[in-house]
Amino acid sequence: MTGAAVSTAGSDKKRGRAAGDSGRGVSGLLFVAAALIWAGPPAAAYAASGSRSAGPLTAWETAGISALVVASILLAVVATTTLAWMLHAWRTPETLAATRFSGELRPAAHRFSLLVAARHEEAVLGDTLDRLAAQSHPGFEILVIVGDDDTATRSVAVSAAVRHPDLIRVIVDDSVPKSKPAALNAALPHVTGDVVGVFDAEDEVHPALLAHVDSQFQESGADVVQGGVQLMNHDSSWWALRNCLEYFFWYRSRLHFHANARFIPLGGNTVFIKSTWLRLGGGWDETCLAEDCELGVRMSADGARVAVAYDPDLVTREETPTTLGSLIRQRTRWDQGFLQVLGKGEWRRLPTWRQRWLARYTLAMPFLQTFSGLMIPVSAALMIWARVPTLVVLISFLPAVPTAVTLTVELCGLAEFASVYKVRARIRDYVLLVLGTFPYQVLLAFAAIRAVLREVRGRRDWEKTEHVGAHRALSGQA
Repeated sequence: MTGAAVSTAGSDKKRGRAAGDSGRGVSGLLFVAAALIWAGPPAAAYAASGSRSAGPLTAWETAGISALVVASILLAVVATTTLAWMLHAWRTPETLAATRFSGELRPAAHRFSLLVAARHEEAVLGDTLDRLAAQSHPGFEILVIVGDDDTATRSVAVSAAVRHPDLIRVIVDDSVPKSKPAALNAALPHVTGDVVGVFDAEDEVHPALLAHVDSQFQESGADVVQGGVQLMNHDSSWWALRNCLEYFFWYRSRLHFHANARFIPLGGNTVFIKSTWLRLGGGWDETCLAEDCELGVRMSADGARVAVAYDPDLVTREETPTTLGSLIRQRTRWDQGFLQVLGKGEWRRLPTWRQRWLARYTLAMPFLQTFSGLMIPVSAALMIWARVPTLVVLISFLPAVPTAVTLTVELCGLAEFASVYKVRARIRDYVLLVLGTFPYQVLLAFAAIRAVLREVRGRRDWEKTEHVGAHRALSGQA
């Protein structure tokens, strides 16, 4: 095999994402562990100094200490597996080279239908469509899906169709409620290509991408090709830096692990699927807040062959959420979508217990994040009031080693990100990466708690992420 990692998901008969990520970009709950680690030594000091009265532990102390032990072991497992999956692509020079497109372009053999679902995206949509229309591949069409109640975005889409009349068609989505999967399904009957590609309204797409994807389909015999996506505006905010690195490790390494494991949470864009698979499977699940995840689970269970390729020269460039509130809403949506996919149970059709274990573990990550978030105040209370046995203190340090190694890997990842994308990583960025680690994981834990609460309450409305084109301002194309 050349180029990307390829997997064939086995079949009983006929996904998880970001996670992040969860989804689509989870670098793991690594530094939520810090709250647990820090809670141990002061509590032990209290016990050792005799400042606490002797006697049996109270029921509350026993419950809290038990939770601390469980959380410490759980976080050690999460930190270790996350670290291993982050480094999957860097095991050898050969495995890193295999994550890229092969570079060998073959004569075009496929026709692409590119779907761009856009809602209130008038600020960024026009540039995206112009970039897509500049593809070097000879056979493609662009279907822009806009809501019947979104006149501003529709106007931008129509203007682009006038500029590129042979390439762009505008599809009006009248579904209620509005969502990305509903918009994609509205376009599916209008598709004429044998491969469907999905892009977001703010995407910056390389003009040679389709040519490389076409060659990858031919080389691998895949049913799906997942391309790379990279957030670029790392210096926009303290959380943007971590957000960019999440995508860097997720698309360059972890998705390749999932492909090799024959269970893959597909990304939400720069994903290319044979149209026959979409039609046979009924398109995207309109009730799911992580429609890409759900589709990946289904296709893995159905035996689809998936190829993944991350090539820095060909990645689709995007921006991080512009505000903390927007980031929390985005992660809440992804986490809740993972929980929906977990509950739907398509992953149970995966043929091996290893695949099913990986699916359960990946899709349940929001629950793990929620538990870790809830343990922060418990740890603080134990630090102040509890008599913690020495053995428990030692157990609470279990996540420390993989957590410290992971931070070191992330620091190295920042250096490589800066080198590959020719951006400047300042001393300030390395300091912010370290100092922002724990607050960022607390933020992700809060989003996970929010997702669980929304799912329990039956709230499944689509919380949209706003886009302003910050990645284009970075490259001088805004």
